Amino acid sequence: MPDPGTGPSGPHAATPSAKPRARSLGIPFAGTPGRWNAITDVPGVEVGYTTLISGTSVRTGVTAIHPRGAAGAGDPVTAGFFSQNGNGEMTGVSWIQESGTFAGPVAITNTHAVGIAHAAIVAWAVRHHPRLADAWLLPVAAETWDGYLNDINAPSVTEQACLDALEGAAPGPVEEGSVGGGTGMNCYQFKGGSGTASRRVDYAGTAYTVGVFVQANFGRREELTLAGLPLGQLLAGDNPMAGTPAVSPGAGSVIAVVGTDAPLIPHQCTALARRVTLGLARTGTTGSHFSGDLFLAFSTGNPEAVTPGVAVMRGTAERYDQLRFVPWGFMDGFYTAVVQATEEAVANALVANEDMTGRDGHRSPALPRDRVAALFRERSLPA
Repeated sequence: MPDPGTGPSGPHAATPSAKPRARSLGIPFAGTPGRWNAITDVPGVEVGYTTLISGTSVRTGVTAIHPRGAAGAGDPVTAGFFSQNGNGEMTGVSWIQESGTFAGPVAITNTHAVGIAHAAIVAWAVRHHPRLADAWLLPVAAETWDGYLNDINAPSVTEQACLDALEGAAPGPVEEGSVGGGTGMNCYQFKGGSGTASRRVDYAGTAYTVGVFVQANFGRREELTLAGLPLGQLLAGDNPMAGTPAVSPGAGSVIAVVGTDAPLIPHQCTALARRVTLGLARTGTTGSHFSGDLFLAFSTGNPEAVTPGVAVMRGTAERYDQLRFVPWGFMDGFYTAVVQATEEAVANALVANEDMTGRDGHRSPALPRDRVAALFRERSLPA
């Protein structure tokens, strides 16, 4: 059932800058969100942005996510990775698949700036966590392609721009739409970008949170579906991306980051990352060949439970690590939360947007919010 407290005028109807979110249009979503309906509802998680818009061809940026907050970067989280389609990049995943952990922040930017974001995480760690940086770092930096609106070969994303996002990350409500790494992105051939949502999961007397953040840059117009309504087919007009050689239909990629404070082992994090595919499927996509669809999930639920490699190198005595975790047979509620939050995060990325024109005069239209709201009102009327 839809959450009754977060309708068109509820607390989750607008972003911090008063941009509308999906719930403001009367789109019904199942499940109970956290306080901000964002990945930052997971205690400790911080999100920061650098948004770069200038002239006629700079439409890009950087997003930073600190799983344990900037101060907790040296404490590894358990983690899992899943690739729905590998036509994209997320660094650091070889170590995640080997160890089931990673430490430090995650950065998301455009395709040609991944190396810069990777280097910026190292520079940030040297500045704030020198002991960690003295060992080795395998940063997580991911990308989606913003070359339709942005001159992706221009040196717009600098190390300083990435550092600004890392330094500016904060808890609390999260801005959405054309911000951070999502600035120049498109979704279902509407203006896309950054979106987030969360769900509460009550387990064994404790209220946990599952949060999802997406950089949404995927899908063909006719595929778009929200809450079961085939919006793409009903909103087929005004599609300047259709038939253009500048971008293949459905292309662009999607990065999803799932966080939870529920105590999980790495394989369970991988299982959460796999469920992102089901949330995306609810929005209609069939997964384009030209879309890199890469998903990361982490758990903050076992603080200081994993011995960092630098501690071993510095002479820590032999010891045992212990992880507390939800039994596999009770994971269904967490799976449901990922699917629900992923669908809503994509919707929020679409709704919190306006038209954007970028390089070579390319235009990306915003989702027509009034028409979408009217369609959902019509569907809710008695027959």
